[in-house]
Amino acid sequence: MASPRHFLTLLDFSPAELQGLITRASEMKRAHRAGDDQRRFPGKVLGMIFAKSSTRTRVSFEAGMAQLGGHAMFLSPQDTQLGRGEPIEDSARVISSMVDIVMIRTFGHDIVERFAACSSVPVINALTDDFHPCQLLADIQTWTEHRGPVAGKTACWVGDGNNMCQSYINAARQFDFQLRIACPPGFEPRSELLAANRDRVELTHDPVTAVRGADLVVTDVWASMGQEAEQKTRARQFAPYQVNEALMAHAASDALYMHCLPAHRGEEISAGLMDAADTVIWDEAENRLHAQKALMEFLLQNR
Repeated sequence: MASPRHFLTLLDFSPAELQGLITRASEMKRAHRAGDDQRRFPGKVLGMIFAKSSTRTRVSFEAGMAQLGGHAMFLSPQDTQLGRGEPIEDSARVISSMVDIVMIRTFGHDIVERFAACSSVPVINALTDDFHPCQLLADIQTWTEHRGPVAGKTACWVGDGNNMCQSYINAARQFDFQLRIACPPGFEPRSELLAANRDRVELTHDPVTAVRGADLVVTDVWASMGQEAEQKTRARQFAPYQVNEALMAHAASDALYMHCLPAHRGEEISAGLMDAADTVIWDEAENRLHAQKALMEFLLQNR
């Protein structure tokens, strides 16, 4: 039996496959809004393993699987042997023998890698400390729906060099755009990722320089899950990196800005931008649903 396809980072799919997912996600979005029946996978079960809590991830995957005609099963460490010391490899073998596809939202990226290595069904990374590829599908879908192809454009990441920033580095490679990263000293993304993509990724500590002329500006919270104790310290270090109206004035005149949510209004992004009539942040959030439906469809069809 052939090994299943997994989606642990954007590099697991070819650029053509990723572009196909974006196109398909928009098709499924239009069909959903038209009330078309999308129940292509009756009886299929999605196992959802959550070591980190979530709003958008849980709602989008659970609703998405229901819209595809299947069922989603919520599994937390408190309710399973994963939280009581059972080896990840053993859990992977057992869970994958009973469900058709698995998504995992957890801490160390090695956890999803170890689970996928022993899983007999497709595994989706729904967030790790290193990467958040599902969010990038939604972001690129949002850009494409509002501005067309992203290839050749310039995106700018402002803030922490976190899992979202690192996923944007992979996205720049896979979707063929330029990326500028502005972060405080000491908060850079992984050096090997920067080195491997030096032809299209530029690092600076000056947000104005990074944003100047950019087509897309993206940010995230300054302290991610598990870093709450650092919140006050980080707030001081990141204060010059707020995405606000003054910073956006340096971007291209038709630039979009995005945030994967949840947002701390008045910290990493201004309340004015969050509440602006022309913001695409809410489209971006909704597109998690449709991008992930396209992803699950692809993986279930290519098992």
